[in-house]
Amino acid sequence: MLLNLIYLLSALVAVGLLLLTEGGIGLALAGFVGCFLLSLLVCFLIIWVAAKRSDPDKEHTQDDPFIRAIIKYYAPAVFRLLGCKIEVTGAEKLPRDSRFLLVSNHLADLDPGIFFTAFPDDQLSFIAKKEVLQMPILNRLMPRLLCQFVNRENDREALKTILKCISILKEDLSNIAVFPEGRKSTDRYLLHHFRPGVFKIAQKANVPIVVCTLKGTSDLFHNMKRLKKTPVRLHLVDVIPAEDLKGRTTVDIADQVYEMMIADLGEEFRPVQADI
Repeated sequence: MLLNLIYLLSALVAVGLLLLTEGGIGLALAGFVGCFLLSLLVCFLIIWVAAKRSDPDKEHTQDDPFIRAIIKYYAPAVFRLLGCKIEVTGAEKLPRDSRFLLVSNHLADLDPGIFFTAFPDDQLSFIAKKEVLQMPILNRLMPRLLCQFVNRENDREALKTILKCISILKEDLSNIAVFPEGRKSTDRYLLHHFRPGVFKIAQKANVPIVVCTLKGTSDLFHNMKRLKKTPVRLHLVDVIPAEDLKGRTTVDIADQVYEMMIADLGEEFRPVQADI
């Protein structure tokens, strides 16, 4: 929607220049390009100002509807500019009567943006690696979406993150999303060993697990260089009810989710040797 508005505004400027001046097609084209680039700059400035007004050291306890609105309108526009066509299937299975833990395979840094685009009104708060806190703008905006940052090298700090996510779900503040591989795939698509501790979040918060799969995001920047569009498939495979998680080990749950993803993605996504 946002990108359509920018295109429309730019077209109106071009038509106005064509009708009101004698500059001809060349001036109209320059007006279109200039208005388009200026509009993109304004959009960036809005994000920059929103980020600058955020304290990166402040602990946020409530979801920020203003930042949610920015992500809702900006994310689809960004992916259209990148030549990404997102196909979502199975969205009708998304729980509407409770909070949930969403899990997916992880292919590229832009994967969270795919989910923000596909499920814009479902208040997803991602668990991200702590290194994201060193990234400008993101380090200020993501905490306002109640995203949590995990130190993968420190088990005690990682446990604190899990406990915080459990609290967010129990207090009905947002839904939690996580990539249980703990890192993006280093070989473009294989589904690697899961970190089972993240499934404790769903057990302790008594919420269902939404199992999703992604295909295509690892090709995005490769295709951009060749001016090719990238089809991305997001499939909501199934939902594991909260009742089915009781009394089970997190390793058992992780194995079930892993096999659900492999069954959907295909056996070619399973590594030849287990990478433990």
